[in-house]
Amino acid sequence: VQLQAYGGGLVQAGGSLRLSCAASGRTFSTYAMGWFHQAPGKERGFVAAINWSGGSTYYADSAKGRFTISRDNAKNTVILQMNSLKPEDTAVYYCAASRLSHWPIGAHEYDYWGQGTQVTVSS
Repeated sequence: VQLQAYGGGLVQAGGSLRLSCAASGRTFSTYAMGWFHQAPGKERGFVAAINWSGGSTYYADSAKGRFTISRDNAKNTVILQMNSLKPEDTAVYYCAASRLSHWPIGAHEYDYWGQGTQVTVSS
């Protein structure tokens, strides 16, 4: 599976961004998908995950109520809708695919990674 994340950019605090992750391969629908972020000098952190069917999702506490993860298996795409953005959300955002059937939250549980897209939130 090859992944490509896009949709990042510069937005003011309180604004919204929609990140997309396009996947190649016919087995996309069998993978759980996740989004992670990494700010300069910090470890890569979990943001949100969705299981293979899209019927189950899980969010980091910092993302609950503001971010929504979804997927379209027919289009091999996973979306992260980010609302009410805060300056502390500033980071490079990565999408990842896992062979596990649930929604893994550890980076080590993911098998494939996209190249990342920069999100910058100004105050």
